[in-house]
Amino acid sequence: MRKVTLTFDNGPTPSVTHRVLDVLDRHGISASFFVVGRKLADPAAREAAERVHAAGHWIGNHSFTHDTPLGRMADAAASVAEISRAQDALGALAHPRRFFRPFGGGGALGPHLLSRAAFEYLCAGRYTGVTRNAIPRNWEGDRGWTDRAVAQCMAQDRTLLVLHDLATGAMQYLDEFLSRLAGGGAEFVQDFPPDCMIIRDGLPAQGAERFVAD
Repeated sequence: MRKVTLTFDNGPTPSVTHRVLDVLDRHGISASFFVVGRKLADPAAREAAERVHAAGHWIGNHSFTHDTPLGRMADAAASVAEISRAQDALGALAHPRRFFRPFGGGGALGPHLLSRAAFEYLCAGRYTGVTRNAIPRNWEGDRGWTDRAVAQCMAQDRTLLVLHDLATGAMQYLDEFLSRLAGGGAEFVQDFPPDCMIIRDGLPAQGAERFVAD
């Protein structure tokens, strides 16, 4: 049976995140939300994040501003601050394992994800770094993301899927997508596939260096 872990990046977006939570609740699915720290200054966004947490979904750190991949930041201290400021903003909402997902700009993976300083900070702070192995580009907002996502999930036994709870219109098709996957025999799980964790509780996984800038 194919197993799928759902994750949502770049929120919370109150009007969208609440809709996503309603759909997940109807399907009985537990997911993870990787949050942009600066958004939590908006009381409505923080309320949405609190609902995410209360529903048993996991919350991780997706940097404070989400402006520049950390491996492309010239200022090492600024790249570290992107992690620490977001973690401070999350506070008690953050998962105890201190999940962090670096962003690549357009979903790309590579050495631009982390600066050396950020990588060392994550290890010293016993963070767990999470990537993905499926990204259907739902931020583009077209309905076609559902076809791309189904194809990606059904092409492998273990999928960590990245979606985005953004106001693009894409999440209006989430219910349809989840029904299609369930109908195809997929099982939804919350844990992350081992090969999608580049750091585990502060310990670098084999091959983690390929995500770190020189």
